Amino acid sequence: QVQLVESGGGLVQAGGSLRLSCDASGPTFIIYTMGWFRQAPGKEREFVAAIKWNTGSAYYADSVKGRFTISRDNAKNTMYLQMNSLKPEDTAAYYCAADRTPKAWNWATTRGEYNYWGQGTQVTVSS
Repeated sequence: QVQLVESGGGLVQAGGSLRLSCDASGPTFIIYTMGWFRQAPGKEREFVAAIKWNTGSAYYADSVKGRFTISRDNAKNTMYLQMNSLKPEDTAAYYCAADRTPKAWNWATTRGEYNYWGQGTQVTVSS
């Protein structure tokens, strides 16, 4: 069973930056894609970004493209989300997730495609 633990959330002013981390443990060799999702109060959990674990190729939601950068360190089994130019609408609980299903030609962008989830870390952006 892959286990995921997020860290790095906090309170930041609009325009500021935060870096989230997601530490993976267990049989991480089964991971094909890792992703970040977020969920604001009263809203559905939405896709933020994903990264192919072996190649490092990345994919972003339009709402964060150009501001957020997803990366991973395979040696540490850790994924990161660097968030710059934060906006109040980025306020949410952020979750990391892992998908074990190979997808050569498309990206896992829906909640149901991911097999493992972390507990989440809160990001609050003040205006």
